[in-house]
Amino acid sequence: MRRLSLFFFCLLIGFSLSAQRFDDVEVKAEKITESLFMLTGAGGNIAVLVGDDGVFMIDDQFAELSEKIKKAISELTDQPISYLINTHWHGDHSGGNENFAKDGAIIVAHENVRKRMSTEQLMKAFSRTVPPSPKAALPVITFSENVNFYANDEDILIFHVHDAHTDGDAIVYFPKSNVIHLGDTYFAGRYPFIDVSSGGSIKGIIESANEVLSLIDENTKIIPGHGKVSNKKELRAYRDMLEVINERMVKAIEEEKTFEEIKALNITEDYDKEWGTGFISGEKLVDIVYSDLSRKK
Repeated sequence: MRRLSLFFFCLLIGFSLSAQRFDDVEVKAEKITESLFMLTGAGGNIAVLVGDDGVFMIDDQFAELSEKIKKAISELTDQPISYLINTHWHGDHSGGNENFAKDGAIIVAHENVRKRMSTEQLMKAFSRTVPPSPKAALPVITFSENVNFYANDEDILIFHVHDAHTDGDAIVYFPKSNVIHLGDTYFAGRYPFIDVSSGGSIKGIIESANEVLSLIDENTKIIPGHGKVSNKKELRAYRDMLEVINERMVKAIEEEKTFEEIKALNITEDYDKEWGTGFISGEKLVDIVYSDLSRKK
């Protein structure tokens, strides 16, 4: 379990891993609807909408996996990738940008994604510096709030949620298919990583979940940033868990408890068995949420 946690930790923060580290990774396609598929490999979940207008793709994992991802998509359709949407800037979701752009894909993301990918970033939660991305990897179309696409008989709504996982998160909704991709605002069945140094916040994560819950119904299929295909009931449980942890942390800070005293409270203890199975443990979540809520706004 320790080795597995370390592996996903390394993936998320964008270590410069050799291609050999990905040799055994298998990219698999899971059918969501007749035209929508979720691809898994290493890193964030990819979604592809296929049809005569070309492939509409969401996220692209790591550069070392691009050829495997292209092969998996070619088994679904012979159409080229027309548009590639980044749900945020992290390398396990945007690492393949340059490779897909060279093939003609138009990269689209929130304006803060381009800003962060253009400059060196410090992920304070892991004391990790991430260098700027090459120019060819940067989004060439950006938006500030919402943007619509019309492709493959779908009216696709992409909207920004503020200061959630990062300050550049995009949610991608396919109303006709009743499918929604939440990027890393949602880690299905796991504690989330909130990148406070990139503008993320627990309040924003909760608010983004509330916005999505008001939009979808019980039959909506949810593609999370990480984890299995989910649904409204499971997203609601995720939101509820985070609300409780947020309330406990706010109370402890208002009582002027030190961080050591807050850690001793074990405020995630009753959730750890169910939600602490990913690379973010209850202890790490407490650290992240405290750094978020105790900072000067």
